Amino acid sequence: MEHADLHNAQLSRIDCDHAGTQPGTHRMAYWSWGSSYHQHVVLCVHGLARQGLDFDVLAQKLIGEDGKRCRVVSVDVAGRGMSDWLSDPQLYQVPQYATDIVTLLMTLKAQGAQTIDWVGTSMGGLIGIAVAAQTVLQPQLAALKPRKLILNDIGPVVQWAALQRISGYLGADKRFASEQEAIDYLSELSVSFGPHTPEQWRALCRPMIRPDMTGAGISFKLHYDPAVAVPVRATTPESAAQAEALLWQLYDAITSETLLIRGAQSDLITLETAQQMQVRGPKAKLVQFEGVGHAPMLVQPEQTLAVEDFLFGA
Repeated sequence: MEHADLHNAQLSRIDCDHAGTQPGTHRMAYWSWGSSYHQHVVLCVHGLARQGLDFDVLAQKLIGEDGKRCRVVSVDVAGRGMSDWLSDPQLYQVPQYATDIVTLLMTLKAQGAQTIDWVGTSMGGLIGIAVAAQTVLQPQLAALKPRKLILNDIGPVVQWAALQRISGYLGADKRFASEQEAIDYLSELSVSFGPHTPEQWRALCRPMIRPDMTGAGISFKLHYDPAVAVPVRATTPESAAQAEALLWQLYDAITSETLLIRGAQSDLITLETAQQMQVRGPKAKLVQFEGVGHAPMLVQPEQTLAVEDFLFGA
């Protein structure tokens, strides 16, 4: 287990099997705040091109001033952050990610976790829908069922225009002359996250950057495997419609108490979809934040408070 002083988080890794008939394993990294053997674990899963330290501010709020209220675990999904890159780009999809998370949940259970809550931003919410439904539909996974599920700016319907927008930048194999140049690029790309201070942007962007020494000098690159874009770019309107139907089936199967957080200006999940989610399946409670698109980063006080209230309130 490695310690990251900058983020007050511990870094660990577990071996995960490739999904389906693919042979082999890969290592998935995860970050941990609070006691390593706490019975209450809040699992956080990031968005498509992000990484686990997105949840550093939220994690330190959730564990409490004494660090003993709960344990927070945040993954680097395969191909991102400190996790292994996959040799087959077609594995960069929700079935593989869900399989990896189930492996982690079993590990957490073995460490003493009895109560599990889930916070999933964008892609992390889709993975949460898949896992939460599996724990209902597959009796052998019942012990892994989340007590509470937070879906951050995501639902069964992903707007096609937003998917095309994301495809426009995802997987770009960019190089930057300096760390600040990379931070400027990422903060401009992420303007839909809503207003943040320069210090908050820096904290959100620095874990997204890696030194690159393959050329004549040192430059910087993004943290993730550019091949994560391959399945996204292969999506068609027809396959998106099929995925939507399946996601509604999974959502309708969920029995965990659910909170839907939405950026009021989100282009990924419409208000209509959010309203449907309030009356279908787990009948999610809806909280929206003005001045924010896709997606709230759960850094601002009103956003972290909404999570705290849902997880620990009466």
